[in-house]
Amino acid sequence: MEPKPSADPIDRLFRGESGRLTAVLTRLFGVHNLALVEDVVQDAFCRALQVWKFRGMPENPSAWLMTTAKNRALDVLRRERTARTFAPELTRLLESEWTLVSALEEQFRPDAVDEDLLRMMFTCCHPGLREEAQVTLILHILCGFSVHEVAGAFVATHAAIEKRITRSKKTLAASQDLFDVTRREEFAARLPAVQRALYLLFNEGYHGASPESAVRAELCGEAMRLARHLREDPRGATPATYALSALFCLHAARLPGRIDAGGELHSLLDQDRSRWDQSLIAEGQRLLDRSASGEELSEYHVEAAIAWIHASASSVEETDWSRIVALYDMRMQLHPSPVIALNRAIALAQHAGPEAGLQAIRQIAGLERLAGYPFYPAAQAELELKLGRADAARAHFQTALSLARNATERRFLQQRMEACASES
Repeated sequence: MEPKPSADPIDRLFRGESGRLTAVLTRLFGVHNLALVEDVVQDAFCRALQVWKFRGMPENPSAWLMTTAKNRALDVLRRERTARTFAPELTRLLESEWTLVSALEEQFRPDAVDEDLLRMMFTCCHPGLREEAQVTLILHILCGFSVHEVAGAFVATHAAIEKRITRSKKTLAASQDLFDVTRREEFAARLPAVQRALYLLFNEGYHGASPESAVRAELCGEAMRLARHLREDPRGATPATYALSALFCLHAARLPGRIDAGGELHSLLDQDRSRWDQSLIAEGQRLLDRSASGEELSEYHVEAAIAWIHASASSVEETDWSRIVALYDMRMQLHPSPVIALNRAIALAQHAGPEAGLQAIRQIAGLERLAGYPFYPAAQAELELKLGRADAARAHFQTALSLARNATERRFLQQRMEACASES
């Protein structure tokens, strides 16, 4: 299960099919012809809009799009097979009309398409690319996000993202071949990068820096969809992948309480837990149980365990904060970061009191990296407020308000500032 995006049904369909179409066509045309692949996919979508406008959406729109893309690919191959090089391993099969058609049918088999999507996921996580470039390619190529939408997700300019995509595609093209998912050692070596990219993609949706919204449910949904595809393949179904999927489900379950019906943001401590998605919590628990099948302990295991404690507690008061602090200590040993340390300090404040939380915040290594993060001063403000120091709290909330990244965050922080006035 995935959080429900707000996009139009046809838009959601196109996003979901974009990655599958791109993956199979890239396998056919070769990674060096990625621009041609994108043109064919775009043609298929434009054809769908034209035809469906008059005839209505077909009973199986996914199959319709796949067939349309296949026919368009056949036209391209017939026209350009003597003027352009395609995937090296398919070149011989494309030489005659008889082998051309049969090779094309083979590439569009449902199981072959699934394999191609997995291959493309690993190709996007090329070791020569930085993490943000890998996530950018996944959003653009596999999730069907436009340059403008990717720029919004990363809070970057259109020109900067366009350059990043262009450079990243050149890196892929230089590698000549798509990633070979059949080579077990190379698959295992690149798997952590794929998992990390999906983790960053989900986080960008859950509490990213978008100027439009504090939550981007569609990004969370895309990360969950790709993680599901990864674990459905035996090679990707590792304990860490199950733990990552569990983490996504348990966090996504809280989205209905994080943003209420009026579009207002609520912290974990004051969310209406009756609005949490119990089916996603159950799925998260099932996946977390599956993740315990081996000896591997990843950062995703620890974060999913923390999320499970929150999800299973009936209230803030019933939450096992001491266990959460211990899990954060473990998480810091595996992969430390200032944001994780801040979350630990907030949990410590719930367990040992606000003064202990403030002390832990002051001791965070790399604190300067939180300078632009609005919930760093907001956390200090909340703890100062609990200590009865309303003036100090108000000053921190003012700083947080100046760093707010969207209207939802601004309204939330403004309301918290108003709470200081009632404590004065």
